[in-house]
Amino acid sequence: MSGQVSGQVPAHGAEDDQDGAPPGREAGLLVYLLLGIALGIVFIKGEVASWFRIQEMFRFQSVFMYGVIGTAVTVGVATTLLMKRRSTRAMRGGPIDWPDAGAARPTTRHMLGGTVFGLGWGLAGACPGPIYALLGSGLPVFGVGLLAAVAGAWMYGWARPHLPH
Repeated sequence: MSGQVSGQVPAHGAEDDQDGAPPGREAGLLVYLLLGIALGIVFIKGEVASWFRIQEMFRFQSVFMYGVIGTAVTVGVATTLLMKRRSTRAMRGGPIDWPDAGAARPTTRHMLGGTVFGLGWGLAGACPGPIYALLGSGLPVFGVGLLAAVAGAWMYGWARPHLPH
């Protein structure tokens, strides 16, 4: 119990493991890993991660991906509204801090970031999430896309202190 003076109540998180992780964190991470694998299988079997489907979408040759994206947005909005209406609490019991709708209006940086993301998605043929599913399905060429995404994130982290925020 390093850092504690005898007689003091331990601070929140003092019961954490030696590496600073809360107890049971590994089990929680395993759940996320399994959910990610299941979602990856759905992406592959449903052709949501298919390079050909994504190219069809960007060339306006098929409405399949627009239907998938539209359904995801509809489910997300409906779920968020339901959670707000029912005052749903976070998994650990605390309240969910919903941002004020007027406080998060898109600015130029959001438009530029979305454009860069869209260009990368169009060039690679996959956004970052399905890249893992595509790699797992035996398409190693998407490793190049993953490396490019990691390099882009690293470059942003390096340049962030110099960018206007």
